[in-house]
Amino acid sequence: MNELVERIAVAVEKGKINRSSPYPPAMKGQDGADELTAEALRQGIKPSEIIEGCKLGMDRIGKKFSEGVVFVPELLMAAKSNGAVIAHLRPYFQSGEVKRKGRFIIGTVKGDLHDIGKNLVAMSVEGAGWEVVDLGVDVAPAKFLSAIAQHPGAAVGLSALLTTTMQAMAVVVKEIRDRDPNTKILIGGAPVTFAFCESIGADFYSPNPQGAVQYLNSFVAA
Repeated sequence: MNELVERIAVAVEKGKINRSSPYPPAMKGQDGADELTAEALRQGIKPSEIIEGCKLGMDRIGKKFSEGVVFVPELLMAAKSNGAVIAHLRPYFQSGEVKRKGRFIIGTVKGDLHDIGKNLVAMSVEGAGWEVVDLGVDVAPAKFLSAIAQHPGAAVGLSALLTTTMQAMAVVVKEIRDRDPNTKILIGGAPVTFAFCESIGADFYSPNPQGAVQYLNSFVAA
């Protein structure tokens, strides 16, 4: 791997967004994901190689999160650093120079206004090379169905933080299944479990963003 791409991976893993960012303290004053990506592009490094650096950095922090070595704040900073890289690469996605793996529609279900978990998943999935359609929070079933109609073949992610809004997931899943049984549906959130996922007919549950990324990537590979 190119040395500069490895530095991008480290910046993403450590959550170093840019030079002026005070986080992490050990990297204060150093170039972050923003400057390193700009320099990589100036040097002619292919956007596809830079994406690999993003994926490596997110894989590393995702593994640490799964193992309980780091927590949500560190994962959030890594996702923001990842976003700084993606901001530079977005024109290459739009031009078709870099191919997206697919589309992923995500939203927090009706009645729930929490978005931290949703945002973490969205940023992690985008960093893994997917186009993300973020519907926001308090999303009615009809809005999910409209997005699916606009983006045929997209996978769908449903988020909920409250036990009182989990049943809204069941409603969305049923309506999607009635309309398009083949749509892949992922669910997540603090009160959600694998058993609940099975009970409502969703395809996949993960307690962390990296699990969602791995599932989507394995689905594409299949």
